[in-house]
Parts: sequence; structure tokens; C-alpha cells
Amino acid sequence: MKTRFKKNAKIFDILITAVGGTLSVAVMLYGVFHFGLDESWPELVLNLFYIACLVMIWMYFFNYRITTHQFNYWCSISVGMTVLLRDILFPPPLAFYSLHLACLILSVLLLCTLTFFYARKDWKSYTKRNLWTICIIDMLIAALYNYDIFIEPINEYTNYLLTEIWIRPTITYGLVACFMTETLSQPESEQE
Repeated sequence: MKTRFKKNAKIFDILITAVGGTLSVAVMLYGVFHFGLDESWPELVLNLFYIACLVMIWMYFFNYRITTHQFNYWCSISVGMTVLLRDILFPPPLAFYSLHLACLILSVLLLCTLTFFYARKDWKSYTKRNLWTICIIDMLIAALYNYDIFIEPINEYTNYLLTEIWIRPTITYGLVACFMTETLSQPESEQE
């Protein structure tokens, strides 16, 4: 199969994202199976959105039946839904209110940046700084959740939570890696 990208560094970035995300989702699906659906159904719902993003990344990488605009739109929706569900509507209980508030503010900011940067028709005008903003905000949210896990007592859920927290930043890194090249190289007809 022919890949969309030619540079080895870009191929490496996207392969690392896809493989890392796929392994993380597999661990989380095992966690859903291990703890039972009654206890872990929210993780299953989130994993469906993560799986959708990973499938689209693979399809986009191999240039298989997905345009740049479709990839942009549906990945933005999938990532935005995970932000809305996990971080805004059903946030996990955190040790400190200030930590909860910081995560909530960053999550709203991430949702706004996804809407602003990815959902616009004129996506070719994004700068590298615009794209990296999305990834950095998501990494900050994950780092705050990670910190909360380490200050609370460790239990049987800890390893699964640490895995789940870093799936979305891995996926957003892959999206940024795709768009850093595509904003300059795709023909105008793809945008329609």
C-alpha cells in the first residue's frame, strides 16, 4: 500500500502514534473486560471514540478512502466528544478543588481550540503554533490528572487510569503530526 507521507520522520511520528494509541486502547479494553461493564462502561464509550480516531489515522496514513477535510472533521468531533464526556460533563473526582478547577478550565480551552482550529473551513491557514497549542493543552490536562493519581492512594485501578490518561494526548500528537505536513501540501480540491 502507498502511504500519504514520504519523509521518514513524519512516518515515524504517525506510526508511533498509531501503535502507541492502539496498544493503550487494547489495555483499556482489557480493563473493561477485567473490571466488568457495570463498573467501567464510561471507559468503553471513550474507547469507541479513541478507536474511531485510530482507524481514521490508519486510513489517512495509507491514503485509503478519506480526504483531508473528512479526516480533519471526524477526528475533531471524536476528540472533542472525549473532552466533553471525560473532562467536562463527567469529570473524575480529584484530590483538590483547585486541581479540578484547573483541569476543567483547560478542558474548556481545549474544546474551544479544537472548535476554532480544526472545525474551520480554512484549515490551511493554521500555523505550527496553532496546531501545537492543541497538543500542549491536552498534555497539560493529562499531566494534572497524572499528578492527582500519584497523590492519592494507589489501588487496582491506578495502572489503567495512568494508561487511559495518556491515550488522548497521543492521538492529538498524531493529528498535529498529520496536519503539520498537510496544511502545506494538499490540493485545494481536498478542502471542499
